[in-house]
Amino acid sequence: MTPGSRRGPAAVVSGVGSALPAQVVSNADLTVRLDTTDEWIRSRTGITRRHVAAADETTTDLAVQAAAQALTGHPAGVEALVVATTTPDRACPATAPTVATRLGLTGIAAVDLAAGCSGFLYGLATAAGLIATGTAGSVLVVGADRLASLPDPEDRTTAPLFGDGAGAMVLRCGSADELGALRPVVLGSDGRGADLISASHPGALRMEGAAVFRHAIDRMAAASLQAATAAGWELSDVDRLVPHQANSRITTFVARQLGVPYGRQLSNVADVGNTGAASIPLLLAAASADGRLKPGHRTLLTAFGAGLTWGAVALTWPDLPHTLTPERGRP
Repeated sequence: MTPGSRRGPAAVVSGVGSALPAQVVSNADLTVRLDTTDEWIRSRTGITRRHVAAADETTTDLAVQAAAQALTGHPAGVEALVVATTTPDRACPATAPTVATRLGLTGIAAVDLAAGCSGFLYGLATAAGLIATGTAGSVLVVGADRLASLPDPEDRTTAPLFGDGAGAMVLRCGSADELGALRPVVLGSDGRGADLISASHPGALRMEGAAVFRHAIDRMAAASLQAATAAGWELSDVDRLVPHQANSRITTFVARQLGVPYGRQLSNVADVGNTGAASIPLLLAAASADGRLKPGHRTLLTAFGAGLTWGAVALTWPDLPHTLTPERGRP
């Protein structure tokens, strides 16, 4: 889906936040139980460590931590909440109402959204729609996942890939010419690839690696081009490419296919692994905090995930007054 030219109010980024569990699992830790080495994992994924939630640390816990950070400087709160997750605490009820109540936002609209690792971008599109229709003047979008529990812990091809975490973004009603205004969001899906990434329960994730690799590169590159075009940009205009952090080889190939120089590609996969719907907001929060992402940078976000789903959106990064480092969970 590629929206046409926009009219009416725009969704403008006004806050970001992130949360990572305190427990860190290094590649060396994994070699104790898996037939693998640190070099094998790093050379194929670019990952050196990942954060893993404690047994009693829930998706809701992570979402609340990231959301509270994003809401810093927003004393009035927000009027709606979207939680993108593949790992809700329960099948029913949804996670979002509990997150809202724990944030002191009981009574607002709150809904879960499942679109795999593309979930955060689907959440941004949902938020932009709520703002455009006047349903909400401000929306909190959270991507939160505990993906480390999904693979078979003895599978050396999938177990090293995933970590846990949450990232959040506040969007407010504003004008299209403001820094931080979302441009048209490009979204897509193809259910013919539903079995390429699937999990019926924790410990049962299966993934067709080679096919996923090809689809991820092609879909993210194509969506990125569409999003840049919808924003009126040339790819040479892009200052920062923020791809879903699946693994370093995929993100490198996406940047290469788009012609985006290596220095303009943001990454944190080495330290957090694949965190699903949390991936992009975690990276945005980290890069904004450490200066890799600055106000005025023309920024292109893109993701690919189970479903198959994919998406991309362009924005010019705003000057956020409250930029913080990731919240760490309980030790």
